[in-house]
Amino acid sequence: MNIQERMAARQLFTDHDDRYPEEAEALARARQRGKTLCYEINTLHPDRLEERAALMKQLFGQIGEHVWLEPPIRMAYGSNTTVGNRVYMNFNLTIVDDYKVTIGDDVMFGPNVTIAVTAHPVHPEKRKEGGMYALPVVIENGAWIGSGAILLPGVTIGEGSVIGAGSVVTKDVPANVIAVGNPCRVLREITERDREYYYREQRFDEVEW
Repeated sequence: MNIQERMAARQLFTDHDDRYPEEAEALARARQRGKTLCYEINTLHPDRLEERAALMKQLFGQIGEHVWLEPPIRMAYGSNTTVGNRVYMNFNLTIVDDYKVTIGDDVMFGPNVTIAVTAHPVHPEKRKEGGMYALPVVIENGAWIGSGAILLPGVTIGEGSVIGAGSVVTKDVPANVIAVGNPCRVLREITERDREYYYREQRFDEVEW
């Protein structure tokens, strides 16, 4: 199997495999392209919104409408990440997208979020051999990923769920829950009370909201 096939089969791979020099070279070019586009986005003047939007369309594999990105952003490729509509990405989003990252509609990211699809064997002798594996990460519609959260390979965040600030997500999170901690665990379901109160005893103003 070539490099991409090994990724898809969830087997160990290396992105500089000498058995597939053309594919390894193509991956290196794709990584460099992603880094270059991130650099251009991150160094643009904040007022140059149309140029930022054009660069974002080049960076991501697919991107929907009304997506807002607060630079800086860092990505391994960019081209392996798809983004839905009305997504908000806050400062210092890092996406290690050696493999697929899928971000649904109406997703919000706090600052300093990391998404990593790639990891390495635990045993130090095996790590020295240079192999790694990649598992897809999915963030479903309407999820909110809190500041400083880390999403590890292979996890799915269910529709509408909230991941608390600083959480480390090591396994799937179901839909419509609040999950927090390291490792991240479900704290509670999102209920009808959350329609009335936005923070502890702070009630929504029905006139304004």
